[in-house]
Amino acid sequence: MKDYIFKTIRFEVAIFCAAVLFAAVAPFPVKAQTSTKEEPSLYDRLGKTAGITKVVDDFVGNVGADTRINHFFAHTDLNHLKMELVNQICEAAGGPCKYTGKTMKDAHLGMDVSRADFNALVEDLVKALDRNKVGANEKNTLLGVLA
Repeated sequence: MKDYIFKTIRFEVAIFCAAVLFAAVAPFPVKAQTSTKEEPSLYDRLGKTAGITKVVDDFVGNVGADTRINHFFAHTDLNHLKMELVNQICEAAGGPCKYTGKTMKDAHLGMDVSRADFNALVEDLVKALDRNKVGANEKNTLLGVLA
């Protein structure tokens, strides 16, 4: 009889210990391992600051050669413009840069920019993106972010 009681108590103690152990571990869920990786940011996919700088250099060159709109930039400090554009695109793409320039509305106030002028500017940007082999998804995302 003693053996039976002892075995029963031992079994109950084992169950109790297992329950306590389970209760102690249960609040800490195990994270399921998945094979999905975090998608790189647009900033990364554009080639970070170096890639963005190349696009901006080509873009400003395209605008300078574009007789439809280059008159808007006749008295512009192009080096300053490039720096501002790099910072603007970098920040908009999720990079570490900080754009501190004027809003696009304030920057173009009183310039009488038409829809055709704006479209020409976008064409020049797309040419620069194409020249730098920026993918269609990245182009569309960037244009959407800048719009």
